[in-house]
Amino acid sequence: MQALLYRAHGSADVLQLEELPDPTPGPGDLLLHVAATAVNRLDIVQRNGWFTLPGFSLPHVAGMDIAGTVLSVGPDVTDRVAGERVVVNPSLHGVGAGSSFAGFGDRYGALGVLGGTHPGGYATHCLVPADHAYAIPENLSFPQAAAFPTAWMTAEHALFQRGLLLPGEILLVHGGSSSLSAAAIQLAKAHGCRVLATASDKAKAQRAQDLGADATWVSGEGSIADWVMEVTQGQGTNMVFDHVGAAHWTASLAALAPRGRMVCVGNTTGDQVPIPSLGSLYQRGISIIGSDAFDSERFSEVWERFCVGISDKTLSANVGDQMPLAEGGIAHRRMQDGDALGKLILLP
Repeated sequence: MQALLYRAHGSADVLQLEELPDPTPGPGDLLLHVAATAVNRLDIVQRNGWFTLPGFSLPHVAGMDIAGTVLSVGPDVTDRVAGERVVVNPSLHGVGAGSSFAGFGDRYGALGVLGGTHPGGYATHCLVPADHAYAIPENLSFPQAAAFPTAWMTAEHALFQRGLLLPGEILLVHGGSSSLSAAAIQLAKAHGCRVLATASDKAKAQRAQDLGADATWVSGEGSIADWVMEVTQGQGTNMVFDHVGAAHWTASLAALAPRGRMVCVGNTTGDQVPIPSLGSLYQRGISIIGSDAFDSERFSEVWERFCVGISDKTLSANVGDQMPLAEGGIAHRRMQDGDALGKLILLP
């Protein structure tokens, strides 16, 4: 098989196409022919060596979001067949004992992740646990399916399992055109919420509006907190969905309504942030909530909702440019530079 991998940390230039042996499925595994895999922020961070998941090792084949066709099945697999189109839950939490991936599912320790700690979808073939593969309906394309796992499961977990978002509440989403934020906007709108979104330029703000955002703020247009107070008539936002980190942190806290929640999903612009004062937290009842790894048990339910929404056109997979696997380095540079509108998809 061919794989786009790196053997040392560094710039996108360390990504190289190489020939590797085809993996052999364990009793509870599938071997997939990868049709599409999405590029995620973790791919960039780990390649650069800025941060690596516990259990990461070199050489590494990235690609957490995998969609493809089953080539072969392990001897214990009874519910998947060769030729079936599937999308894969990349989290190894909850993998059954018959899989060669069993035992890597400690959510608060060395949680295994396909494309994060184990070889992923930047390849023509990929080994996956059979109980983490889900059928793709005929009306969904492979790129649409590959846009789902990390973005939609992370957003659903952060909004509803951790943040406890309620119908009628106001949600502020940063980086409104990113795949993670696009999922959050659509999930919140479907839940009956009002959504405010920030973006770095007008094109990205327009994408957020197209996805359902009720109002948008573009970088350079004054204070985020002042804008939120203006569009909410002084109420503030009930929740901030934040994967940007340091850049908007202080403004986000200031934009929260009493008893508002800041749900932290990432730290793209930096890891160190200030708390203006403890008094401002307890006097206003503010909560700062970390969003941990999503529950694998919920993958099937959220995937089904996504498929229905794509089918009836009430949801968008937010697929951006589709590129050959050999251009993975270009895709990495574009994501790192913020030059992407929608999910970048590699086509092995």
